[in-house]
Amino acid sequence: MKYSKMLLAAAVILGLLASSGHAGSVSEKQGLTLEGAKKVVAAVVAEAKLVNAPGGSIAVVDEGGNLLAMERLDGSFAASANISIGKARTAALFKKPTKVFEDVIKNGRTSMVTLGGDLQNFTPLQGGVPLEWEGKVVGAIGVSGAASAQQDEELALAGARSLESMEMTAMPNGHVLPVTYIDSKTVKTSFNTGAVLVGEDEKMMHADRNYMVHASHRDKPGIAEIHQLDTDIVYVLEGTATLVTGGQSVETKEIAPHELRGKSIDGGETRKLVPGDVVIIPNNVPHWFKEVSSPFNYYVVKVH
Repeated sequence: MKYSKMLLAAAVILGLLASSGHAGSVSEKQGLTLEGAKKVVAAVVAEAKLVNAPGGSIAVVDEGGNLLAMERLDGSFAASANISIGKARTAALFKKPTKVFEDVIKNGRTSMVTLGGDLQNFTPLQGGVPLEWEGKVVGAIGVSGAASAQQDEELALAGARSLESMEMTAMPNGHVLPVTYIDSKTVKTSFNTGAVLVGEDEKMMHADRNYMVHASHRDKPGIAEIHQLDTDIVYVLEGTATLVTGGQSVETKEIAPHELRGKSIDGGETRKLVPGDVVIIPNNVPHWFKEVSSPFNYYVVKVH
């Protein structure tokens, strides 16, 4: 089965500081946003799962070495968190992979370690990589605690690559969001159990975007669902299912703000879904996957 591709990537904001008298002295400024940093971290987490990395801490900093986002995977040793920050900070401030400094010291230039006295968190250990956008360093990523120093760097490079195909989309209010790409391996892995591809942070979804994208998987019938705010756009990839929409939800309970669930549905309209079908379920409409064949895989775009 052919999965569509999207790219998990980091976001960049543009600022121009210029006046009519000094326009020629000020250049465009590019920087990594919090949302962008989270996407880079997510790309590394996805890669770590694909390669069965035993653990690791992931840190993303801006071009000044200031921490933007960090995640410590299960199984990571405690010190890996600070080490990953040090690697990221070193890569950002020197605009070079930290392996460069490790190799220089190994080759005999031990005086390099004295930078640690003047530079906070100077970490000349493999696993730190600059993040570039249009040829300019906008931040860096550091990984520590994987199976080896080599794997630390490979995971960091996966995060850096997530920035390569990033494009900018200007929103009507002037806010800028990145085009998102998720590679086919990550998408395929997500369908094994079902996962949120974009917009896992509900608060971020409502603040910065009006949609979420799910890689949904079912191997048995579900329960009735009612989304009071979100419209579901369903595209079936694999398997078949009987979907009931409308009618009345039975034994309905609120499980979260604006999210209702029920045991089943009385009445409603029944449809047999097959690969290639698209169903748009408006907000406040009860829906229920009454029967499914296993595996049943489908995309859901939730529009808020």
